[in-house]
Amino acid sequence: MDRSISIVNNFGDTQMGTATFIQDEAELDLLLKNESLLVVDFTATWCGPCKMIAPFMDKLAEEYSDQIKVFKLDLDSNKPIAKRFAIRNIPAVLFFKDGELKETVIGANPYENFSSVVAGLL
Repeated sequence: MDRSISIVNNFGDTQMGTATFIQDEAELDLLLKNESLLVVDFTATWCGPCKMIAPFMDKLAEEYSDQIKVFKLDLDSNKPIAKRFAIRNIPAVLFFKDGELKETVIGANPYENFSSVVAGLL
């Protein structure tokens, strides 16, 4: 299957209320180019605070399904992307509007902190 078709098909997954994983930098770049409002949760399987906010990312994807796309990115599998965005601590949730980084929230914050950033960017 053509990789670009696979990526496009993944967009619909977030509309069901769950944040899916970005596989690589090419996929991230395509999302940044094509999505007006994108939320990316930089996470790792070994990160306790990341597990704490995972349900918040799914809730964001569900609550704002018509307005934003929410994705997760495994830090261990995508170190060049972490370097590109100077990610030194996780969880790190990056908010992009029209391909441009607008806000970064670091740490295990309450859901309201994430949703208020989204509301401010809409």
